[in-house]
Amino acid sequence: MNWESVIGLEIHTQLNSRTKAFCDCKAEFGEEPNTNICPVCMGYPGSLPVVNEELIKKALKLGIATKSKINYKTKFDRKNYFYPDIPKNYQITQYDYPICYDGKLTIDLKERDIKDVRINRIHMEEDTGKVFHDKDDKLTLIDYNRAGIPLLEIVTEPDLRSSEEAHVFLKELKGALRYLDISEANMEKGELRVDVNVSVRKKGEELGTKVELKNMNSFKAVEKAIDYEIKRQKKLIINGKKEDIKQETRMWIDDKGISRVMRTKEEAADYRYFPEPDIPAFEIDREMFKKIKKNKIELPLEKKYRFINEYNISYYNASVLTSDFSLSNYFEEILENYDDGESAANFVINELLSLVNENDDIIDNIKVSPEYMYKILKLLDSDVISSKIAKKILGETYNTGRDPEIIVEEKGWKQMSDSDELENIIENVINENQDEYNRYKDGEKKLFGFFMGQVMKKTKGQANPKKANKILRKKLEE
Repeated sequence: MNWESVIGLEIHTQLNSRTKAFCDCKAEFGEEPNTNICPVCMGYPGSLPVVNEELIKKALKLGIATKSKINYKTKFDRKNYFYPDIPKNYQITQYDYPICYDGKLTIDLKERDIKDVRINRIHMEEDTGKVFHDKDDKLTLIDYNRAGIPLLEIVTEPDLRSSEEAHVFLKELKGALRYLDISEANMEKGELRVDVNVSVRKKGEELGTKVELKNMNSFKAVEKAIDYEIKRQKKLIINGKKEDIKQETRMWIDDKGISRVMRTKEEAADYRYFPEPDIPAFEIDREMFKKIKKNKIELPLEKKYRFINEYNISYYNASVLTSDFSLSNYFEEILENYDDGESAANFVINELLSLVNENDDIIDNIKVSPEYMYKILKLLDSDVISSKIAKKILGETYNTGRDPEIIVEEKGWKQMSDSDELENIIENVINENQDEYNRYKDGEKKLFGFFMGQVMKKTKGQANPKKANKILRKKLEE
Protein backbone atom coordinates (compact mmCIF):
# COMPACT_ATOMS: atom_id res chain seq x y z
CA MET A 1 0.00 0.00 0.00
CA ASN A 2 1.43 3.40 -1.05
CA TRP A 3 1.34 5.45 2.17
CA GLU A 4 2.26 9.09 2.60
CA SER A 5 2.89 10.89 5.88
CA VAL A 6 2.02 14.59 6.10
CA ILE A 7 3.95 16.57 8.71
CA GLY A 8 3.85 20.17 9.86
CA LEU A 9 5.86 21.79 12.64
CA GLU A 10 5.11 24.45 15.23
CA ILE A 11 8.38 25.75 16.68
CA HIS A 12 8.76 28.11 19.61
CA THR A 13 12.14 29.79 19.95
CA GLN A 14 13.18 31.96 22.87
CA LEU A 15 14.86 35.17 21.78
CA ASN A 16 18.24 36.13 23.17
CA SER A 17 17.11 39.58 24.26
CA ARG A 18 18.30 41.03 27.57
CA THR A 19 14.82 41.57 28.97
CA LYS A 20 11.37 40.00 28.74
CA ALA A 21 8.77 40.72 26.06
CA PHE A 22 6.62 43.24 27.95
CA CYS A 23 8.61 44.25 31.04
CA ASP A 24 12.22 44.97 32.02
CA CYS A 25 12.82 41.75 34.01
CA LYS A 26 15.97 39.88 33.00
CA ALA A 27 15.47 37.09 30.45
CA GLU A 28 18.20 34.73 31.69
CA PHE A 29 18.41 30.96 31.96
CA GLY A 30 19.47 29.26 35.17
CA GLU A 31 18.64 31.96 37.73
CA GLU A 32 17.20 31.12 41.14
CA PRO A 33 13.48 30.28 40.77
CA ASN A 34 11.03 33.19 40.91
CA THR A 35 13.69 35.92 41.12
CA ASN A 36 13.24 37.49 37.65
CA ILE A 37 9.59 38.48 38.07
CA CYS A 38 7.59 41.68 38.50
CA PRO A 39 3.93 42.79 38.62
CA VAL A 40 3.75 42.95 34.78
CA CYS A 41 4.92 39.42 33.96
CA MET A 42 2.98 38.08 36.96
CA GLY A 43 -0.21 39.75 35.71
CA TYR A 44 -0.99 41.86 38.78
CA PRO A 45 -4.07 44.07 38.40
CA GLY A 46 -3.23 47.56 37.14
CA SER A 47 0.17 46.62 35.67
CA LEU A 48 0.69 47.56 32.02
CA PRO A 49 2.87 45.81 29.40
CA VAL A 50 5.34 47.72 27.20
CA VAL A 51 6.59 46.04 24.00
CA ASN A 52 10.29 45.11 23.85
CA GLU A 53 11.63 46.63 20.60
CA GLU A 54 14.10 43.74 20.21
CA LEU A 55 11.16 41.34 19.89
CA ILE A 56 9.93 43.23 16.83
CA LYS A 57 13.40 43.61 15.28
CA LYS A 58 14.27 39.94 15.64
CA ALA A 59 10.91 38.88 14.21
CA LEU A 60 11.57 41.09 11.18
CA LYS A 61 15.08 39.65 10.75
CA LEU A 62 13.69 36.13 10.60
CA GLY A 63 10.86 37.24 8.32
CA ILE A 64 13.31 38.79 5.85
CA ALA A 65 15.58 35.74 5.97
CA THR A 66 12.65 33.41 5.22
CA LYS A 67 11.35 35.63 2.40
CA SER A 68 8.12 36.19 4.32
CA LYS A 69 5.54 38.87 3.71
CA ILE A 70 5.30 41.49 6.46
CA ASN A 71 2.19 42.81 8.16
CA TYR A 72 3.28 46.42 8.56
CA LYS A 73 0.07 47.08 10.49
CA THR A 74 -0.10 44.51 13.25
CA LYS A 75 -1.31 43.95 16.79
CA PHE A 76 -1.13 41.71 19.82
CA ASP A 77 -3.98 39.52 21.07
CA ARG A 78 -4.99 37.76 24.25
CA LYS A 79 -5.16 33.97 24.13
CA ASN A 80 -7.28 32.89 27.07
CA TYR A 81 -6.80 29.59 28.86
CA PHE A 82 -6.03 28.38 32.34
CA TYR A 83 -2.73 26.61 32.92
CA PRO A 84 -0.76 26.84 36.17
CA ASP A 85 2.25 28.23 34.26
CA ILE A 86 0.30 31.24 32.93
CA PRO A 87 0.09 33.65 35.87
CA LYS A 88 -2.32 36.02 34.07
CA ASN A 89 -4.63 33.21 32.85
CA TYR A 90 -4.00 34.55 29.33
CA GLN A 91 -1.02 34.79 27.02
CA ILE A 92 -0.11 37.87 24.99
CA THR A 93 0.38 36.56 21.45
CA GLN A 94 -0.70 37.31 17.87
CA TYR A 95 -3.71 35.77 16.18
CA ASP A 96 -5.07 37.15 12.91
CA TYR A 97 -2.28 39.61 12.07
CA PRO A 98 1.05 37.80 12.59
CA ILE A 99 4.05 40.03 11.96
CA CYS A 100 5.34 37.68 9.20
CA TYR A 101 3.49 35.24 6.95
CA ASP A 102 3.72 33.28 3.70
CA GLY A 103 7.47 32.60 3.75
CA LYS A 104 9.74 29.65 3.10
CA LEU A 105 12.95 28.04 4.30
CA THR A 106 15.02 26.04 1.83
CA ILE A 107 16.52 22.79 3.10
CA ASP A 108 19.17 20.48 1.68
CA LEU A 109 18.09 16.84 1.98
CA LYS A 110 21.33 15.67 0.38
CA GLU A 111 23.80 17.19 -2.05
CA ARG A 112 21.91 19.14 -4.70
CA ASP A 113 18.55 17.79 -3.44
CA ILE A 114 16.88 21.07 -2.46
CA LYS A 115 13.38 21.48 -1.05
CA ASP A 116 11.40 24.59 -0.09
CA VAL A 117 9.33 24.24 3.09
CA ARG A 118 6.60 26.86 3.24
CA ILE A 119 6.18 28.87 6.41
CA ASN A 120 2.58 29.74 7.17
CA ARG A 121 3.37 32.40 9.80
CA ILE A 122 5.87 33.78 12.28
CA HIS A 123 4.30 35.52 15.22
CA MET A 124 5.45 37.17 18.43
CA GLU A 125 4.36 36.12 21.90
CA GLU A 126 5.48 35.63 25.50
CA ASP A 127 6.61 32.40 27.11
CA THR A 128 4.91 30.63 29.99
CA GLY A 129 6.41 29.69 33.35
CA LYS A 130 7.89 26.25 33.98
CA VAL A 131 6.24 23.47 35.98
CA PHE A 132 8.19 20.86 37.94
CA HIS A 133 6.47 17.71 39.22
CA ASP A 134 8.00 16.10 42.32
CA LYS A 135 6.57 12.58 42.26
CA ASP A 136 8.05 11.59 45.63
CA ASP A 137 6.53 14.47 47.58
CA LYS A 138 3.52 14.64 45.27
CA LEU A 139 4.14 18.34 44.75
CA THR A 140 3.94 20.60 41.73
CA LEU A 141 6.40 23.52 41.79
CA ILE A 142 6.26 26.50 39.44
CA ASP A 143 9.11 28.79 38.39
CA TYR A 144 7.80 32.00 36.82
CA ASN A 145 11.22 33.29 35.70
CA ARG A 146 10.44 32.08 32.17
CA ALA A 147 7.00 33.71 32.12
CA GLY A 148 7.12 36.67 29.74
CA ILE A 149 10.37 35.79 27.96
CA PRO A 150 10.00 36.81 24.29
CA LEU A 151 9.20 34.04 21.81
CA LEU A 152 8.74 33.65 18.10
CA GLU A 153 6.44 30.89 16.96
CA ILE A 154 7.24 29.53 13.50
CA VAL A 155 4.44 27.50 11.92
CA THR A 156 5.18 25.52 8.75
CA GLU A 157 2.76 24.28 6.16
CA PRO A 158 2.36 20.46 6.11
CA ASP A 159 5.14 20.11 3.52
CA LEU A 160 7.34 17.54 5.26
CA ARG A 161 6.99 13.87 4.36
CA SER A 162 9.24 12.01 6.78
CA SER A 163 10.95 12.24 10.17
CA GLU A 164 14.26 12.71 8.36
CA GLU A 165 12.92 15.75 6.48
CA ALA A 166 11.66 17.21 9.77
CA HIS A 167 15.10 16.71 11.33
CA VAL A 168 16.83 18.43 8.40
CA PHE A 169 14.39 21.35 8.57
CA LEU A 170 14.96 21.81 12.30
CA LYS A 171 18.74 21.75 11.86
CA GLU A 172 18.50 24.34 9.10
CA LEU A 173 16.18 26.55 11.16
CA LYS A 174 18.45 26.27 14.22
CA GLY A 175 21.42 27.32 12.09
CA ALA A 176 19.46 30.26 10.69
CA LEU A 177 18.40 31.44 14.17
CA ARG A 178 22.03 31.38 15.32
CA TYR A 179 23.38 33.04 12.18
CA LEU A 180 20.82 35.82 12.56
CA ASP A 181 21.68 36.20 16.27
CA ILE A 182 18.02 35.74 17.18
CA SER A 183 18.29 32.77 19.52
CA GLU A 184 20.84 30.24 20.76
CA ALA A 185 18.12 27.64 20.05
CA ASN A 186 19.35 25.08 22.59
CA MET A 187 16.64 22.46 23.09
CA GLU A 188 18.20 21.30 26.37
CA LYS A 189 17.65 24.80 27.80
CA GLY A 190 14.12 25.07 26.43
CA GLU A 191 15.19 27.77 23.95
CA LEU A 192 13.78 25.74 21.06
CA ARG A 193 10.62 23.70 21.53
CA VAL A 194 8.94 21.70 18.81
CA ASP A 195 5.36 20.49 18.41
CA VAL A 196 4.64 18.18 15.50
CA ASN A 197 1.38 17.63 13.59
CA VAL A 198 1.25 14.23 11.87
CA SER A 199 -1.31 12.53 9.66
CA VAL A 200 -1.09 9.65 7.19
CA ARG A 201 -2.98 8.86 4.00
CA LYS A 202 -2.78 6.79 0.87
CA LYS A 203 -1.13 8.85 -1.84
CA GLY A 204 -3.67 10.88 -3.78
CA GLU A 205 -6.30 10.82 -1.02
CA GLU A 206 -7.43 13.80 1.05
CA LEU A 207 -5.57 14.68 4.23
CA GLY A 208 -6.08 12.43 7.23
CA THR A 209 -6.85 13.50 10.80
CA LYS A 210 -3.81 15.24 12.26
CA VAL A 211 -2.44 14.45 15.70
CA GLU A 212 -0.23 16.85 17.65
CA LEU A 213 2.86 15.56 19.46
CA LYS A 214 4.46 17.44 22.36
CA ASN A 215 7.24 17.06 24.93
CA MET A 216 10.21 16.25 22.68
CA ASN A 217 13.52 17.50 24.02
CA SER A 218 15.90 16.69 21.14
CA PHE A 219 15.89 16.42 17.36
CA LYS A 220 16.37 12.67 17.76
CA ALA A 221 13.27 12.50 19.96
CA VAL A 222 11.33 14.41 17.30
CA GLU A 223 12.32 11.78 14.73
CA LYS A 224 11.40 8.89 17.03
CA ALA A 225 8.03 10.45 17.93
CA ILE A 226 7.10 11.06 14.28
CA ASP A 227 8.03 7.50 13.27
CA TYR A 228 6.01 6.11 16.19
CA GLU A 229 2.95 8.18 15.30
CA ILE A 230 3.11 7.27 11.60
CA LYS A 231 3.27 3.58 12.53
CA ARG A 232 0.42 3.95 15.07
CA GLN A 233 -1.90 5.65 12.58
CA LYS A 234 -1.12 3.20 9.77
CA LYS A 235 -1.90 0.25 12.04
CA LEU A 236 -5.27 1.72 13.02
CA ILE A 237 -6.22 2.36 9.38
CA ILE A 238 -5.14 -1.12 8.26
CA ASN A 239 -7.17 -2.67 11.09
CA GLY A 240 -10.28 -0.76 10.05
CA LYS A 241 -10.15 1.64 13.00
CA LYS A 242 -9.57 4.91 11.15
CA GLU A 243 -12.23 6.60 13.33
CA ASP A 244 -9.98 5.99 16.36
CA ILE A 245 -7.50 8.55 15.00
CA LYS A 246 -8.74 11.67 16.75
CA GLN A 247 -7.60 15.28 16.57
CA GLU A 248 -5.81 15.30 19.89
CA THR A 249 -2.60 16.29 21.61
CA ARG A 250 -0.34 13.43 22.65
CA MET A 251 2.66 13.56 24.98
CA TRP A 252 5.85 11.81 23.87
CA ILE A 253 7.44 9.65 26.60
CA ASP A 254 11.00 9.30 25.38
CA ASP A 255 12.33 6.68 27.78
CA LYS A 256 9.49 4.31 26.82
CA GLY A 257 9.37 5.24 23.14
CA ILE A 258 5.59 5.76 23.20
CA SER A 259 3.04 8.57 23.27
CA ARG A 260 -0.12 8.97 25.33
CA VAL A 261 -3.14 11.25 25.10
CA MET A 262 -2.85 14.60 26.92
CA ARG A 263 -6.03 16.31 25.81
CA THR A 264 -8.38 16.87 22.90
CA LYS A 265 -6.89 19.35 20.46
CA GLU A 266 -8.21 22.85 21.03
CA GLU A 267 -9.53 25.02 18.20
CA ALA A 268 -9.06 28.76 17.94
CA ALA A 269 -12.54 29.36 19.35
CA ASP A 270 -11.56 27.57 22.56
CA TYR A 271 -8.99 30.27 23.29
CA ARG A 272 -11.43 33.18 22.90
CA TYR A 273 -8.87 35.45 21.19
CA PHE A 274 -9.46 39.17 21.32
CA PRO A 275 -7.18 42.21 20.73
CA GLU A 276 -4.86 42.97 23.66
CA PRO A 277 -6.47 46.09 25.15
CA ASP A 278 -3.30 47.29 26.90
CA ILE A 279 -1.19 47.33 23.69
CA PRO A 280 -2.81 49.33 20.86
CA ALA A 281 -2.40 48.12 17.27
CA PHE A 282 0.75 49.60 15.75
CA GLU A 283 2.58 50.07 12.46
CA ILE A 284 6.11 48.83 11.75
CA ASP A 285 8.57 51.69 11.25
CA ARG A 286 9.56 51.54 7.56
CA GLU A 287 13.02 52.99 8.16
CA MET A 288 13.75 50.40 10.84
CA PHE A 289 12.63 47.67 8.44
CA LYS A 290 14.83 49.00 5.61
CA LYS A 291 17.84 49.13 7.92
CA ILE A 292 17.33 45.50 9.00
CA LYS A 293 16.82 44.39 5.39
CA LYS A 294 19.98 46.19 4.28
CA ASN A 295 22.04 44.17 6.79
CA LYS A 296 20.81 40.83 5.39
CA ILE A 297 22.70 37.82 6.77
CA GLU A 298 23.80 34.92 4.56
CA LEU A 299 22.07 31.76 5.84
CA PRO A 300 23.88 28.41 6.35
CA LEU A 301 22.59 26.78 3.15
CA GLU A 302 23.58 29.75 1.00
CA LYS A 303 27.00 29.85 2.62
CA LYS A 304 27.49 26.08 2.19
CA TYR A 305 27.11 26.21 -1.59
CA ARG A 306 29.18 29.39 -1.82
CA PHE A 307 32.00 27.60 0.04
CA ILE A 308 31.76 24.64 -2.37
CA ASN A 309 31.89 26.87 -5.44
CA GLU A 310 34.22 29.63 -4.24
CA TYR A 311 36.75 27.60 -2.24
CA ASN A 312 36.48 24.29 -4.14
CA ILE A 313 35.84 22.21 -1.02
CA SER A 314 33.79 19.03 -0.66
CA TYR A 315 30.08 18.99 0.19
CA TYR A 316 30.81 17.28 3.52
CA ASN A 317 33.48 19.80 4.54
CA ALA A 318 31.27 22.73 3.53
CA SER A 319 28.39 21.26 5.58
CA VAL A 320 30.56 20.99 8.70
CA LEU A 321 32.16 24.41 8.33
CA THR A 322 28.84 26.21 7.86
CA SER A 323 27.08 24.36 10.69
CA ASP A 324 28.30 27.07 13.08
CA PHE A 325 28.40 30.80 12.33
CA SER A 326 31.66 31.44 14.22
CA LEU A 327 33.36 28.44 12.62
CA SER A 328 32.41 29.59 9.12
CA ASN A 329 33.84 33.06 9.81
CA TYR A 330 37.00 31.53 11.31
CA PHE A 331 37.52 29.44 8.17
CA GLU A 332 37.06 32.41 5.86
CA GLU A 333 39.59 34.43 7.84
CA ILE A 334 42.18 31.68 7.26
CA LEU A 335 41.50 31.86 3.52
CA GLU A 336 42.20 35.58 3.45
CA ASN A 337 45.90 34.54 3.44
CA TYR A 338 45.75 30.91 2.30
CA ASP A 339 44.51 29.69 -1.07
CA ASP A 340 44.08 25.92 -0.64
CA GLY A 341 40.53 25.66 0.66
CA GLU A 342 40.32 21.87 0.86
CA SER A 343 43.63 21.52 2.78
CA ALA A 344 42.56 24.21 5.23
CA ALA A 345 39.11 22.61 5.60
CA ASN A 346 40.56 19.15 6.28
CA PHE A 347 43.00 20.46 8.90
CA VAL A 348 40.37 22.58 10.66
CA ILE A 349 37.79 19.76 10.73
CA ASN A 350 40.06 16.79 11.49
CA GLU A 351 42.55 18.42 13.85
CA LEU A 352 41.24 21.69 15.28
CA LEU A 353 37.63 20.59 15.85
CA SER A 354 38.88 17.41 17.52
CA LEU A 355 40.66 19.57 20.11
CA VAL A 356 37.64 21.86 20.47
CA ASN A 357 35.33 18.88 21.10
CA GLU A 358 37.76 17.13 23.46
CA ASN A 359 37.96 20.29 25.57
CA ASP A 360 34.23 21.03 25.38
CA ASP A 361 35.20 24.43 23.97
CA ILE A 362 33.77 26.82 21.38
CA ILE A 363 35.53 28.47 18.44
CA ASP A 364 35.05 31.97 19.86
CA ASN A 365 37.12 31.05 22.95
CA ILE A 366 40.11 29.21 21.47
CA LYS A 367 43.67 30.57 21.52
CA VAL A 368 44.46 29.42 17.97
CA SER A 369 43.74 32.50 15.88
CA PRO A 370 43.06 32.21 12.12
CA GLU A 371 46.49 33.81 11.61
CA TYR A 372 48.16 31.06 13.68
CA MET A 373 46.26 28.40 11.75
CA TYR A 374 47.48 29.95 8.50
CA LYS A 375 51.08 29.87 9.78
CA ILE A 376 50.83 26.15 10.63
CA LEU A 377 49.44 25.38 7.17
CA LYS A 378 52.19 27.39 5.45
CA LEU A 379 54.91 25.65 7.50
CA LEU A 380 53.40 22.34 6.44
CA ASP A 381 53.10 23.29 2.76
CA SER A 382 56.71 24.52 2.58
CA ASP A 383 58.00 21.24 4.10
CA VAL A 384 59.40 23.07 7.12
CA ILE A 385 57.39 20.68 9.31
CA SER A 386 55.77 17.29 8.83
CA SER A 387 52.06 16.56 9.25
CA LYS A 388 52.85 14.80 12.54
CA ILE A 389 54.71 17.87 13.84
CA ALA A 390 51.89 20.13 12.57
CA LYS A 391 49.50 18.33 14.93
CA LYS A 392 51.94 18.76 17.84
CA ILE A 393 52.33 22.48 17.10
CA LEU A 394 48.57 22.90 16.92
CA GLY A 395 48.26 21.25 20.34
CA GLU A 396 50.93 23.56 21.81
CA THR A 397 49.31 26.66 20.32
CA TYR A 398 45.86 25.52 21.45
CA ASN A 399 47.04 25.14 25.04
CA THR A 400 49.36 28.16 25.27
CA GLY A 401 48.24 30.63 22.59
CA ARG A 402 51.87 30.97 21.43
CA ASP A 403 52.99 31.69 17.86
CA PRO A 404 53.56 28.43 15.88
CA GLU A 405 56.74 29.79 14.25
CA ILE A 406 58.28 30.51 17.65
CA ILE A 407 57.30 27.04 18.88
CA VAL A 408 59.04 25.41 15.88
CA GLU A 409 62.26 27.32 16.54
CA GLU A 410 62.30 26.71 20.29
CA LYS A 411 61.46 23.01 20.06
CA GLY A 412 63.74 22.34 17.10
CA TRP A 413 60.82 20.80 15.22
CA LYS A 414 61.88 21.81 11.72
CA GLN A 415 61.63 18.97 9.26
CA MET A 416 64.88 17.32 8.19
CA SER A 417 65.09 17.83 4.44
CA ASP A 418 68.85 17.83 3.75
CA SER A 419 69.47 14.95 1.32
CA ASP A 420 73.02 14.18 2.51
CA GLU A 421 71.95 14.09 6.14
CA LEU A 422 68.99 11.82 5.39
CA GLU A 423 71.18 9.53 3.28
CA ASN A 424 73.65 9.04 6.17
CA ILE A 425 70.82 8.26 8.62
CA ILE A 426 69.23 5.77 6.21
CA GLU A 427 72.57 4.00 5.63
CA ASN A 428 72.99 3.67 9.41
CA VAL A 429 69.47 2.22 9.75
CA ILE A 430 70.19 -0.38 7.05
CA ASN A 431 73.55 -1.30 8.61
CA GLU A 432 71.91 -1.73 12.03
CA ASN A 433 69.20 -4.03 10.64
CA GLN A 434 71.04 -6.41 8.30
CA ASP A 435 68.69 -9.35 8.92
CA GLU A 436 65.67 -7.30 7.86
CA TYR A 437 67.67 -5.93 4.91
CA ASN A 438 68.48 -9.43 3.68
CA ARG A 439 64.84 -10.50 4.03
CA TYR A 440 63.79 -7.42 2.06
CA LYS A 441 66.25 -8.28 -0.71
CA ASP A 442 64.86 -11.82 -0.75
CA GLY A 443 61.46 -10.43 -1.63
CA GLU A 444 59.84 -9.50 1.70
CA LYS A 445 58.92 -6.03 0.42
CA LYS A 446 56.50 -5.27 3.26
CA LEU A 447 59.60 -4.59 5.41
CA PHE A 448 59.84 -1.21 3.70
CA GLY A 449 57.43 0.10 6.33
CA PHE A 450 59.70 -1.22 9.08
CA PHE A 451 62.72 0.67 7.67
CA MET A 452 60.68 3.86 7.23
CA GLY A 453 59.58 3.59 10.85
CA GLN A 454 63.20 3.23 12.00
CA VAL A 455 64.18 6.33 10.01
CA MET A 456 61.38 8.36 11.58
CA LYS A 457 62.33 7.03 15.02
CA LYS A 458 65.99 8.00 14.57
CA THR A 459 65.03 11.51 13.40
CA LYS A 460 62.36 11.88 16.14
CA GLY A 461 59.71 12.18 13.46
CA GLN A 462 61.41 15.12 11.77
CA ALA A 463 62.54 13.47 8.54
CA ASN A 464 60.81 14.80 5.45
CA PRO A 465 58.63 11.76 4.61
CA LYS A 466 58.70 12.30 0.84
CA LYS A 467 62.46 12.70 0.65
CA ALA A 468 63.16 9.95 3.16
CA ASN A 469 60.86 7.59 1.28
CA LYS A 470 62.60 8.28 -2.03
CA ILE A 471 66.14 7.88 -0.65
CA LEU A 472 65.25 4.77 1.38
CA ARG A 473 63.69 3.05 -1.64
CA LYS A 474 66.79 3.83 -3.72
CA LYS A 475 69.16 2.49 -1.04
CA LEU A 476 67.17 -0.71 -0.50
CA GLU A 477 67.13 -1.47 -4.21
CA GLU A 478 70.89 -0.91 -4.73
